[in-house]
Amino acid sequence: MDLHLLVDNLTNPALLFFFLGVFAVQVKSDLEIPANSSKFISLYLMFSIGFKGGLELSHSNLDMEIFWSLLFGIFLALFVPVYTYFILRRKFSVPNSGAIAAAYGSVSAVTFVTAVSFLEIEQIDFGGHMVAVMALMEAPSIIIGVLLMSYFQKGKKEEKQISMRGVLHHSLTNGSVLLILGSLLIGFLASDQQARGIEPFTTDIFKGFLAVFLLDMGITSGKKLADFLKKGWFAFFFAIIIPIINGSTVAIISGLFTESQGNRFLFAILAGSASYIAVPAAMRLAAPKANPSLYLPMALAITFPFNITLGMPLYLYIVQSF
Repeated sequence: MDLHLLVDNLTNPALLFFFLGVFAVQVKSDLEIPANSSKFISLYLMFSIGFKGGLELSHSNLDMEIFWSLLFGIFLALFVPVYTYFILRRKFSVPNSGAIAAAYGSVSAVTFVTAVSFLEIEQIDFGGHMVAVMALMEAPSIIIGVLLMSYFQKGKKEEKQISMRGVLHHSLTNGSVLLILGSLLIGFLASDQQARGIEPFTTDIFKGFLAVFLLDMGITSGKKLADFLKKGWFAFFFAIIIPIINGSTVAIISGLFTESQGNRFLFAILAGSASYIAVPAAMRLAAPKANPSLYLPMALAITFPFNITLGMPLYLYIVQSF
């Protein structure tokens, strides 16, 4: 791996704010971001990345590469939860295996946003359609996770149907998915002159908001990490090794239908990330017996920090080497 690339990423101010949040928890500081402010910043990041993606998409030619990219993203969201489920079943119950598999088949929008910022620092272009790929990958893995749990666990048929109906509705109307797709469409329809009117909001302050949000993520991760490490090493290694396998493999395979290094890198990030917002919310409905203190810290306290520190330079190195 390029040492300069790694150092450049680790000294990124936004990432250093993440470490500051983790450190604040370790020294028992009262530093915290108010819940309402954190939610607003999260919504802003989704809005900004969706709008800019739509604007880029409006300048792109809708060709077969975009079609295959969307198809490949959906395939990953369907395939990853299936194969990871059977690995997880060696150690965990059906509900826990299904919930964790769904989390690792789905994607982390915040990881994606951080990766976009990383590409901008490295001055690497990417297609606006990758925002649509990310949004489309949220729901399929949740549905697959629920189907796996329904198939392998005995229970009342009526309860399963009610659960599936609620999960389907939640997956398709999830706030982050709806905001990203809506912002993507608005950005696509907006003219260049109209987009310039809100550019100070969508672009100029983006990295500052990202830094504050990662500070909040660091505080949240730091609180969950200590308790999680007491649960055993299998989950810890799974939360690192599976993202490496998924991200590295996809970084290479995606070269079959796109030559863009930025697009291949984002595919790797999407494949290697894990959802800690959409999936936990859906699993409260679908799998009340699944343990949130297991699948949530795996995605947020282990996989997320790994991806934004070591994962991004690793995947970009693979993309540039193959």
